[in-house]
Amino acid sequence: MSEESTTLDQEEIHDVLRNERRRELISFLTRHDGYATIQELSEHIAAPESGTEPPPRNVRQSVYVSLHQTHLPKLEALGVVDYDTDSKDVRLRDRATQIEGYMRPANGDGRPELYAGLGALGALLTIAATLVDVDGGLAALPVFIVIILVASYQAWGR
Repeated sequence: MSEESTTLDQEEIHDVLRNERRRELISFLTRHDGYATIQELSEHIAAPESGTEPPPRNVRQSVYVSLHQTHLPKLEALGVVDYDTDSKDVRLRDRATQIEGYMRPANGDGRPELYAGLGALGALLTIAATLVDVDGGLAALPVFIVIILVASYQAWGR
């Protein structure tokens, strides 16, 4: 990646997302105004890994070491975070938004209830049109156009 490049390429983004700890780190920072200490990150990531709250010291330490030695240096080299090894502070950088865009569907932003509602409306229009002897396909066409527009908007927004 060239230094003047402001965007991450697909391979770099997928490499970041390949690791659960990196995904959770970015997600945690996003939910906490882009800032946390490595200790806070370690606690948060270790809890689900150990299945206990608070997580045992050895699990927290293992997560801490992997963040400090592997994940944070990698994310810093990509310009996704700033990691101050002296103060142990971690801050998201602007490039993180490029990765967050890929994480949204996994966080439930697909809005399945919207599509279910539009599908139900289309079915009801088709049934109503059949009852009053109007072409069902013609009656449901506006709903299907809306579904296509919403899906296109969401895909374009990513």
